[in-house]
Amino acid sequence: MRSSYKFSEYATEIYFLTFTIVEWITIFNYPKYCDIIVNNFQFYRKNQGLKIHYLIIMPEHIHLIASSENNIGRIIRNYKSFSAKEIIQNLKHDKRTEILNLLNFYKKKSKSESEYQVWQEGSHPERITTTDMLNQKINYIHYNPVKAGLVTIPEQWRYSSVGYYDGNESIMEFDELVF
Repeated sequence: MRSSYKFSEYATEIYFLTFTIVEWITIFNYPKYCDIIVNNFQFYRKNQGLKIHYLIIMPEHIHLIASSENNIGRIIRNYKSFSAKEIIQNLKHDKRTEILNLLNFYKKKSKSESEYQVWQEGSHPERITTTDMLNQKINYIHYNPVKAGLVTIPEQWRYSSVGYYDGNESIMEFDELVF
């Protein structure tokens, strides 16, 4: 069953998005796979018009606030498809058969064109409509690893936009958000 969350037909909307690995399988506790996510986001920023404003990469899911002047729904679908292929290719190269076996086992039967499924369907786009909602989502993103008990303060989590906005070392450049 598809999610009731949908992208708007208007190009300039700002969204809170969630990408989740099937069955919450832990993949992003290995830096190499986080780097795949970051590198692909950088490519889509430079070449497809995706704007990444805030981001957190957790061990089994990703949250971000993003926008685009182009068709963001199409961009996100393409991003997830391409990043999934690259993750699978690297899992095979690294001989991570335990993860590959899980990605195969939990693959939806309707996904007959591929042997594995990396992402759950959808990205649960929530259109950000107020400053209060934006601030709540930013705090949610940055405090997600604290809430999960992985760090004691947000700045300790490497794969986050918090460093960028605090003027410290950052995993990538982010797009300033004027709301």
